[in-house]
Amino acid sequence: MFEMSALNKTWIFDIDGTIVKHNGYLTDGYDTLLDGVKDFFEQLPSEDVVILLTARKKEYHEDLKKFLSVNNIRYDYLLSEIPTGERILVNDVKPSGLKTAYAINTLRDSRLKIEYKTNSNL
Repeated sequence: MFEMSALNKTWIFDIDGTIVKHNGYLTDGYDTLLDGVKDFFEQLPSEDVVILLTARKKEYHEDLKKFLSVNNIRYDYLLSEIPTGERILVNDVKPSGLKTAYAINTLRDSRLKIEYKTNSNL
């Protein structure tokens, strides 16, 4: 369980294997939302920013956007053709000591379950 400040957040998600079945759009011909995704996204505060990343080629961009819209998966930015290697987030620590970056690795195609609580003292 993460303990985070009450400040607005930026959520960065890989799509394939994290939000939808990995490569389902290629193997099945369509995307399949993973368990827990809808519930998690419904609970995100509207003030938070959501960035989605995918290695998919831009030719699949419009179909993906339609799928996300139909499933009410909101996002502010959708980036395609991202390299398939590691994604590295670098951020500073606030003078108060507040850590401003977290990384969560999930098992591919597993249920999305991110637990955190807000601490307004941070």
